[in-house]
Amino acid sequence: MTTGSVSPRRADTRRNHERILTAAAKSLTRSGEVSFNAIAKQAGVGVGTVYRHFPTPEALILAVYRREVSQLVDVVPSLLEKYTPEQAFRTWTIDHLAHYMMTKRGLADALRTATANRGELPVNAYQAMIGAVSTLLKANVDAGTVRADLEPQTVLRGLGGLLYLDPNGDWQRDVADLLDLLWRGMGTGRA
Repeated sequence: MTTGSVSPRRADTRRNHERILTAAAKSLTRSGEVSFNAIAKQAGVGVGTVYRHFPTPEALILAVYRREVSQLVDVVPSLLEKYTPEQAFRTWTIDHLAHYMMTKRGLADALRTATANRGELPVNAYQAMIGAVSTLLKANVDAGTVRADLEPQTVLRGLGGLLYLDPNGDWQRDVADLLDLLWRGMGTGRA
């Protein structure tokens, strides 16, 4: 018996799982459609392997969405280590959240279809995003750059305006303008 080691089969299973999610994310970004055959080919696995990991297209779409949200959330601590709280918030919004929203339109369409029967997005993904915004807000409150009475849900709703930007236009400038507007509203009033 070994301790702390992972069997080669389990490691292979995890690698296949990740390759499938990566291929599916690319496919959904491009077309918004799920083709298990195309995803299997791109991931370098058999189509049966895709079905074993994700028995339905909806399950695959939701797994891709959870993975994408996790990446958005997981980057927050490293941004706060690297930048001032204000710059971390701005970098997260522009380079991560807005970039995600502009490049993942196909995923958004597929997600709407996949969740049509359920009526809403997975609650844990929403809570994770609220947690990321809460962490960024707390750092900024502690730094004195934003008001202490801000609700993370309200800030996230404000950032929801990013969904209305044109991914084919000058969305980086539009994101900066929206962020400046939000930042003025979130500010402490000190210049």
